[in-house]
Amino acid sequence: MTYHGLAENILEQNDKPLTANEIWKLAVNQGLDDQLNSSGKTPWATLGSRLYVIARDNPDSPFKTVGKRPKRFYLKNKKYNIDFKEYEEGKTEEETDISLPNPVISYLEKDLHHFLTHFGFYNLNCYCKTINHSKSEKKSFGEWVHPDMVGCVFPIDEWHNEVLELSSAVGNTSVKFISFELKKELNLSTLREKFFQTVSNSSWANESYIVAAEISQNEDFLSELSRLSSSFGVGVIKIDVEDPNSSKILYSATNRENLDWETMNKLTVMNKDFMQFVKRVRIDLKSNEIRKEKYDKILDEEQLDKLIKN
Repeated sequence: MTYHGLAENILEQNDKPLTANEIWKLAVNQGLDDQLNSSGKTPWATLGSRLYVIARDNPDSPFKTVGKRPKRFYLKNKKYNIDFKEYEEGKTEEETDISLPNPVISYLEKDLHHFLTHFGFYNLNCYCKTINHSKSEKKSFGEWVHPDMVGCVFPIDEWHNEVLELSSAVGNTSVKFISFELKKELNLSTLREKFFQTVSNSSWANESYIVAAEISQNEDFLSELSRLSSSFGVGVIKIDVEDPNSSKILYSATNRENLDWETMNKLTVMNKDFMQFVKRVRIDLKSNEIRKEKYDKILDEEQLDKLIKN
């Protein structure tokens, strides 16, 4: 059974609109969750997010929504003997709570670096380097200057040596620098602060991303996240700490053709990690050979599985 089918099954049995949590609780009571084709640990959260998206974006969807807080779902081809205005005006009963255990996954923000390094290499063709903030002389240049991680996309594997040497001679190597800001969680209450921190410390790069493992599915939040991403050209990456291969780019970054050399110089002066990164890129370009061991280690599938279990 799919999430789509599970929701249709439950809504067909009920004569009133239901929230995603109410749909899930009724499905569990009927044992439908056992038939669900899913290996995720929080299927109730997945159900809610998928229903929101399909009802909003697919005109052929069997689902419609009513109300805002909470939003309820119903079948558009089913006849209801109710007054939908009560749901729009918020005069109905409160949402039914579901008493299901929410597994706590304990990890630190620095643990996300391993996942991003893996994602960056296999999805962005990018070699990443962690920038340790403790090595920075913060007093010289103030806050919100330090990216958490930086990356470089080389043309070395794609271009012939003669072309690489020519491009270098004319000052155009087509190297792309990417700046990453990592957060454990993104939600509506802290979005603007975290987003503009990303904008502030990534202006030097060709592309910039804010990366998080836990991203709210609140509609107001998602709308604001989309607006900010579009306005400032900052991409968004969702890291899946349970299944790294399911990590994905939610919003792509806008590519800036020119680098901010002045800011890069400041970062090089203030942080030894950034200086070593710049130096490493220069050496690799000159030798036409990427020394992978000089960047953050790219864990293989077995190493990632061990990290997840730990």
